Parts: sequence; structure tokens; C-alpha cells
Amino acid sequence: MTTSPTAHDYTWFRERFPDLAEAYCVTLVEGLSPREALLRLGVNSEIRVLWGVRALCEAAFGDWELWDGVRAFVSAAAVGNWALVIEPNGFLAAVEQGQEKLSRGTRQITCFKGVSGNEHFSWVEDGEALLEFDLLTPGERFGREADKAAGQIRAAGFDLRDVEEPDDALYEEAAFALAERLTGVPLDADLLDGASYLCGMAPELP
Repeated sequence: MTTSPTAHDYTWFRERFPDLAEAYCVTLVEGLSPREALLRLGVNSEIRVLWGVRALCEAAFGDWELWDGVRAFVSAAAVGNWALVIEPNGFLAAVEQGQEKLSRGTRQITCFKGVSGNEHFSWVEDGEALLEFDLLTPGERFGREADKAAGQIRAAGFDLRDVEEPDDALYEEAAFALAERLTGVPLDADLLDGASYLCGMAPELP
């Protein structure tokens, strides 16, 4: 992984993890342990350990059928001084209620893709959204870091002009590159698939 990552450094994501790439919420939270991250999102019992992304996807889809949307699958692993929170087909860390809990006293960076196709990037500190944008329209950004971050957003691989993205645009990959640029935390396929994740079920948010 380069020290100044671009979208091309993350092309492995869709190739290596096609099930997760269908819909996901991937979040980095500074200074929290995996257990602390789960507790903040409401996981307080039946915490178990799973290894690798494939196991997460199988468990998440199985639990979704079991709970029928009443509870949500959440997993977290330690990556340096950060908690890596992965929600296959989830969204708790991407919505305001979840962000207020997870980012309390710290910061979180989230890459989100929903089953309906909506995709966005967010940088939240202590409940305040410093940067938010839809991956398809990065020129329309919100938050007090929106202007300052323009150079990093462009360098990660986004086109900030008001133009239609080509079908093969690497905007999801650019979001992961931007997350690395803002956190200094590189993610790679072997790390994701070799990590030990604490997992549990959280109450579904409205």
C-alpha cells in the first residue's frame, strides 16, 4: 500500500470480497477497542469471535434471516489504535444515532454502500459531521472540513467536477483510499481476511 493511496490501491476489494461489496458499512474509530465499539452500538451480550470477512458475511446474512431486521449484526477488529467496524449489509455506524454513540469523544470515518445503491462517505468527530458526501456527487459536500478536504478527495480518485461518472468509475475504491488518507490506517485484503473479529447483535435503529 502506498503512503498516498488512490482508488487503484483498493481494486482488490470487489474482487476479493464480492459478498461484502454488495452492501456494507465499514468504519474506523480512533482509540476504541473492538469491545468498546460493539458496546457503544448496543451489543452487550452473546459476543463471539469470528475470523475473516467471509465468516462475517455468512454470520451476518444468517442472523439477518433469524432476526428479520429486529437486530443488526456488528463486528469489530483491532487495527493499530483503531477499531475497524464492519457491518455486512448494515448501516448503524452510518446513521446519525449510531454516529453520536460511536464517535463520542473521538472520531470515525465511514464508507457506506446500501442495498438500494445509495453510497456515501462520512467523517464524524464527537457527533459532529465534519465531512459528508454521496460518492456519486463528491462535488456536493457538507461539513466544516468540506472545502479543506477537497485536495485529498481529488487525490484519492474522485472527480469533483459536475460530470456524469463512467460505469467503470472506482468511486467505492476512492472512498477507501480517502479513509486511509484521513486516518493513516491502510487496509488490505490479507488484513481483512486474517483478522479476529468480535461479533454480536445490536438493537436495530429506527
